[in-house]
Amino acid sequence: MTVENEADLQGLLAIGRIVGLTLQHMIEQVKPGMTTAELDAIGAAFLEAHQARSAPILAYKFPGATCISINDEAAHGIPGERVIQPGDLVNVDVSAEKDGYWADTGMSVAVPPVSDEKQRLLDAARQALDIAIEHARAGRPIYEIGQAVEAHARKHGFQVIRELGGHGVGRHIHEKPSIPHYFNRHARQTLVEGQVITLEPFLTTGARHIRTMPDKWTLKTRDGSLSAQFEHTVIITGERPLLVTQV
Repeated sequence: MTVENEADLQGLLAIGRIVGLTLQHMIEQVKPGMTTAELDAIGAAFLEAHQARSAPILAYKFPGATCISINDEAAHGIPGERVIQPGDLVNVDVSAEKDGYWADTGMSVAVPPVSDEKQRLLDAARQALDIAIEHARAGRPIYEIGQAVEAHARKHGFQVIRELGGHGVGRHIHEKPSIPHYFNRHARQTLVEGQVITLEPFLTTGARHIRTMPDKWTLKTRDGSLSAQFEHTVIITGERPLLVTQV
């Protein structure tokens, strides 16, 4: 969507703050020995307390209020009886709707003890989001975002997952355009003032591609390599975009 008036802006900021706070609350609760279902229940209760509806459930009947992915699971991990272990990389993705507006955010965290490789991956993934944000400007072609992110990833010895990228958001959880986080010369569409998109580079220690697991939801790296992702919903301006989900 494109923000057209003050009501749009305030509606997006409201749901953006809710999902941002939900993510923060969940990340603070991550600890070894808990199941991903227990972590998801924390997020579900937080969303409900703020009168927001889980986007994965609302839009796709996903079997969980949030997506929780571990280690080589890049995205769409189903909350369940899996127990979080010391040393795991845990990605939490929170998206929700309120009053007709949708927002999406996510981040990865490592459960101590944290290996050097996992810390380097987390640092590079967080920096990749910052780089994507800096290159998301009105009047600039979308491919410049992916060009900058991919160059950063390769510089640090990592790869960018091709099938997962940013997207339009605001009136639904997934809207046009797609925002590749690798250099795709065909992504020539120009970003416009007020456009609402997600920026969410997925970096891995090896694979550039993913495979869908038998549960039809969970997406894993093809070679079992680790994955990390950081995400914000943003509103495009002529300068630095407005970070809707930052809290």
